[in-house]
Amino acid sequence: MERLRAIMARLRDPETGCPWDIEQDFASIAPYTIEEAYEVADAIERQDWAELKGELGDLLLQSVYHTQMAEEAGHFTFDDVASAIAEKMVARHPHVFGSESRDKSAEQQTRDWEAVKAAERAQKARGGTLDDVALALPALMRAEKLQKRAARVGFDWPEIGQVVDKIAEEARELAEAKDTATQDEIEEEMGDLLFVMANLARHLKVDPEVALRRANAKFTRRFAFIEARLAERGKGPGDSTLEEMDALWNDAKAAER
Repeated sequence: MERLRAIMARLRDPETGCPWDIEQDFASIAPYTIEEAYEVADAIERQDWAELKGELGDLLLQSVYHTQMAEEAGHFTFDDVASAIAEKMVARHPHVFGSESRDKSAEQQTRDWEAVKAAERAQKARGGTLDDVALALPALMRAEKLQKRAARVGFDWPEIGQVVDKIAEEARELAEAKDTATQDEIEEEMGDLLFVMANLARHLKVDPEVALRRANAKFTRRFAFIEARLAERGKGPGDSTLEEMDALWNDAKAAER
């Protein structure tokens, strides 16, 4: 760890460091941090443990990068970051590090966790229910988290059928807006539909971000199948009809069963 931090400090040295690294700031590095987190998730989903080791290293580098810049600006140090997260984990697990009983359900532990987080928000003068749900999260993930937070204070449909009815309502509104509304209004209606879809995922205990990633992977896999079969016929997608590609899509589905 000390070697990695020394390397980062050397890269950022104004006189002897890397020109690209010296020019970076928190905002320019943040997108890389998000990207590395997703690459960690991708390696886990593929169960590629050798690649996961490398991706975790890349993600660790992001923490080192940000803390190096913070230390240069006099904000905080890496040790401050490590100490803060250690204190937070101890405070949020009184049933492990304190006197509370460990004999409680996962659901009760979740409620306790939220109570501790609510108290932390209040201390930061951010006591709103939806405060601190990060703005930079992917929109679908943030939608699910916002709805989960609201549900914990009772703002939620009690029955899943009500969510499905709302999806149908939003879909009708979107279809109606298609021919008469402005592009901005259509975008708003599309957002409403996606927001309710995220809520349905939450009611079904499905992570919508994971579900969509799996759907993306499935589409990519099946379309590759189509391209491969077309190539055997000396053709590409642009040379074939929708009917031909649709038939091959069904073949791809059948091959996966």
